[in-house]
Amino acid sequence: MDKERSTGAWAVPEYRWLLPSAVTRELDPDRGERSPRRTLRDWLVDFTLFFVAVGLGLSAADAMPQEENLPHALGVADQLLGALSCGAVWLRRRWPVGLAVVMLPVALVSNTSGGALIVAFFSLAVHRPFKYVAAICGSYLATLPVFFLVRPDPELPYLAAIVLTVALVSAVVGWGMFVRSRRQLMMSLRDRARRAETEAELRAEQAQRLAREAIAREMHDVLAHRLTLLSVHAGAMEFRPDAPAAEIGRAAGVIRESAHEALQDLREIIGVLRAGEGEDSGRPQPTLAALGALVAESREAGTEVALDYRVDETGGVPASLGRTAYRIVQEGLTNARKHAPGAPVGVRVAGAPGKGLTVEVRNPAPPGEVPAVPGSGQGLIGIAERAHLAGGTITHGEDPHGGFTVSARLPWAGGNA
Repeated sequence: MDKERSTGAWAVPEYRWLLPSAVTRELDPDRGERSPRRTLRDWLVDFTLFFVAVGLGLSAADAMPQEENLPHALGVADQLLGALSCGAVWLRRRWPVGLAVVMLPVALVSNTSGGALIVAFFSLAVHRPFKYVAAICGSYLATLPVFFLVRPDPELPYLAAIVLTVALVSAVVGWGMFVRSRRQLMMSLRDRARRAETEAELRAEQAQRLAREAIAREMHDVLAHRLTLLSVHAGAMEFRPDAPAAEIGRAAGVIRESAHEALQDLREIIGVLRAGEGEDSGRPQPTLAALGALVAESREAGTEVALDYRVDETGGVPASLGRTAYRIVQEGLTNARKHAPGAPVGVRVAGAPGKGLTVEVRNPAPPGEVPAVPGSGQGLIGIAERAHLAGGTITHGEDPHGGFTVSARLPWAGGNA
């Protein structure tokens, strides 16, 4: 709806005076009103139905002198009950079933209450399910033959009076059921739109969460790698202050370059967060083609890395597959530098289209005692999620000799990416 109160996206609209009070109660259940106040529309409808009941009652009263053998006392009681029935029409919203039930015996005695009875049947069909309508209206229609035998219509034949009354009651009940079904359709469409909006919000929140998790994995994979290189070279300079000037200068250059790369990666990730873009924005993401540079970078940091690369690139390695494999190797090298400094690392990457891609990073036990590294294990969780998203599997753990192995199996369909 176009105009709604600022209390919420699904609050009662400002033009609630044009809606039935029963509808406004359904639209705004938080108000806790069991019997909501009548709207302007309700007042107009109630006055209209009241005057309809009064008009039909007066018409029946005008025809009473034509009835033969009608006792005066019965005529007076008829008109008195008709007046009371017209007044009871104002209770039709609060007690539609009670009013209809009370009108059944009254209508058997009073012709002038016929208008109020029609209004009661209409209200019953609007506000209550069909089972109530069928029971009450059916009971009334079943008594019609007896009623017209006792008080025949002065202008219509017996059968015509019954048929006309049945047709009138059926039309009024049908109209009331149409109004009820229209209201229910409107509420169901509104509920469906509300559920669709809620689901869309949940999907948007889930997409944002997945994007944040992807950015967090990227941040961990990139920055952890850069910072471990910084730590290695800074440690070498700290423990070898008497190293040749050329070696110290080379280490300082590597530290400066690694710090620059780390800052650049951090700026790009923050830019992605601010722009709300996906993981693929910014600089091109690394693939298997950059695996050699990654290994060379680790070798420059002093890690002995043996690379066994046996990948059939005839059909081209898919970019997403290559990026996943690259990050797994990167995390394996980072963990080896942190948890097994000085130990050699073996990297094996093999695969072909249709056969899958195998990535393995293995290192033996560290040569000495290694202090515990805080926050360990997050990188392994990240690459496990990457492998799962790629449809593959990953295993990692220590071997009996104290070494550590990360092994992943990634699917690689035939053809180009």
